[in-house]
Amino acid sequence: MTSLSSSYFTVHTVHSLDDLRASMVKHRTDVAILDLEVASIKALQRLCREFPHTSMVGTHRLADEELWASALRAGAVDVCPADDTGAVLAAALRNTVTVHKAAA
Repeated sequence: MTSLSSSYFTVHTVHSLDDLRASMVKHRTDVAILDLEVASIKALQRLCREFPHTSMVGTHRLADEELWASALRAGAVDVCPADDTGAVLAAALRNTVTVHKAAA
């Protein structure tokens, strides 16, 4: 996600789930991109419950259909290959627009 943070000024990089939670509260996060190699599906599910108005996009180097389906059931809006910055950004932007429309 380093390439996103260098080109998109509102991207905040964190190094732990506790830092993510604190950052989400502080910045009123619309979208969070979560590395599913680091965070478990249970952690994703907890985050989705704690922050219901935040769209969660998961990433994984080796995402398969089972991981994708589990992440969606846990509350993620999408799961993208970790090395496909364009897909991650598209999922984040697509779901940010949906959140803003729903809030309007």
